[in-house]
Amino acid sequence: MKRNLIIATMVVFAVSSIFLLCSCAKKQVVAEEEEITAPPVGPEVVIVEEEELPAVEVAKEVVEEEEVVETYDIGLPEEREVEAVEEGLAAKFEGKSIYFDFDKSFIKPEYRPVLEEKAALLKDNPDIHVRIEGNCDERGTNEYNIALGERRANSAKSFLVSLGISPDRVETISYGEERPLFLGHDEDSWSKNRRDDFLIIGE
Repeated sequence: MKRNLIIATMVVFAVSSIFLLCSCAKKQVVAEEEEITAPPVGPEVVIVEEEELPAVEVAKEVVEEEEVVETYDIGLPEEREVEAVEEGLAAKFEGKSIYFDFDKSFIKPEYRPVLEEKAALLKDNPDIHVRIEGNCDERGTNEYNIALGERRANSAKSFLVSLGISPDRVETISYGEERPLFLGHDEDSWSKNRRDDFLIIGE
């Protein structure tokens, strides 16, 4: 009887020991799994985020930096400024012609303000020289129209000189009927061909 009780006690103890050992092992395995699968902390998180940045965003940042570097105002070079001034002066001086009556060379009253404006430009720019080109309509002989064109150019020059412009700065030429602006054979075309043109020729 005692023997059976001892055996039973030993069996219970053995089973209990096995159960306890299994429980401890299971806890250790779980603890190890939890420790292995735990998310990384500290600087490693930052490294993962930097590696996962989309390539498109990185390229966009590079483009934006390049645009900032290349965006600047170079200004206007000095030689271009001089050219702009000269072009503006030429447009003002050369932009208006004066016109004459048939077979006449005197300055009509309505064109005197035009010559006064040109004289003012010459006074403001004392280094420039100009040419006055006399023209005629197609009527008359070539020789007569050459002489008439010369008288018209000289009339404009004399007017400028009377306003204080040095005659050495103004030269004249006559093209007669050789340079018509309008090719019609009527008074409207002829009236536009009887003219003086003005040209800046240098300093």
